[in-house]
Amino acid sequence: MIEINKERLLDSLYHLRSMGALDRGVVRPAFSDADMYARNWLRQEFIEAGLRAEIDGVGNVLGISNNSGPAILLGSHLDTQPRGGWLDGALGVIYGLEVMRTLSENSLTKDLAVDVVAFQDEESRFLGCLGSRSFVGILDEDTFTTAIDKDGILLTDAIDQAGLSGVNRAKLDLDRYVGFLEAHIEQGPHLEAKDMKIGIVTSIVGLSNREFVFRGQQNHAGTTMMQVRKDAATALFDLAHTLNHAFSAAATPSTVWTMGRVLVEPGAVSIIPGYAELGLQYRDPSNEILDFLDTEVDRVVEEVSKRVSAEILIKTVGDRIKPIELDLLLRRKLGFSAEQYAPSQWIDMPSGAYHDAAIMAKSLPAAMLFIPSIGGISHDFSEDSYEDDITLGCNVLAAATIKILSD
Repeated sequence: MIEINKERLLDSLYHLRSMGALDRGVVRPAFSDADMYARNWLRQEFIEAGLRAEIDGVGNVLGISNNSGPAILLGSHLDTQPRGGWLDGALGVIYGLEVMRTLSENSLTKDLAVDVVAFQDEESRFLGCLGSRSFVGILDEDTFTTAIDKDGILLTDAIDQAGLSGVNRAKLDLDRYVGFLEAHIEQGPHLEAKDMKIGIVTSIVGLSNREFVFRGQQNHAGTTMMQVRKDAATALFDLAHTLNHAFSAAATPSTVWTMGRVLVEPGAVSIIPGYAELGLQYRDPSNEILDFLDTEVDRVVEEVSKRVSAEILIKTVGDRIKPIELDLLLRRKLGFSAEQYAPSQWIDMPSGAYHDAAIMAKSLPAAMLFIPSIGGISHDFSEDSYEDDITLGCNVLAAATIKILSD
């Protein structure tokens, strides 16, 4: 069985961790100085490993093998959340680099064509999976002049500041690749809870985003009688509670929903709120379940509107992201390799998080593997995985890569 270089793998991961390091985590948003430093470092690592390397016009870092195809593409993303963990995305990129290095050093596998990519802005500073969308050709050109981050910076200005203006954008060569593999931390508790070492991802969930606006009447909190108030906040609380109850009744074990953004104005204890906002996101592997939850949202808004004095407005934010089924043949190759390295300690499972693999799967056979996240924690400075699990996952990816390209 193939064995990757554990020390080299971990050294590369820990070195990448230092780029944007803060406390135990990493702050490396897309196009930031730390992000571009990491991308230039990775480009040099690709070159030293024998790949032809480039950073394209949206910041994707692509390393191309000089071996003729058929080739496989390995990778993930380098950018992080504003206060992110050190393995989210980075794991899959460095796995790709280490698999390529290991195979090129082995006389039996040195002629296999393994390319590696680090996509840009998977974490949605401007647009989720920006780099992979550009790579497969589904990025709306208007995005460059309309997408802005939370600080009001335009995407086109961020690209210019990163020194990428006028640089060509790489395009997927469908004739070269047999598939795309992305390794990732699970970002959840399931593998650890089941004492499993590897997860083979069957599908990536779909999701919908809805926003609610509540318009009442701002007034004095001491002199306005309860029966005449038009309180935007109590309408928000009523809707949130009723939605939670309705979704709980409709949910499958894979359904999740989050009300992660609340705004109440003017936000003073002596003033009845006249305005409020609530953000809702819900996810499920089934498009049918998402359709039903859409109708439940509309039903609940109508129900709550009849009993509150504030007006409730609702809007859909962006298009529905549909669930993605990953390639069965590639999943079987990953499962075969997982059984070699972790007998009876791997499972098939859906991904509750969205990934670049979902974008790649629109154009190319794609599959994913997960390794356990300690405590199920991610998108946080405490995000971590055990070194033995990190090494095991890379060995599984290397073995699957060989099997895919050799069979």
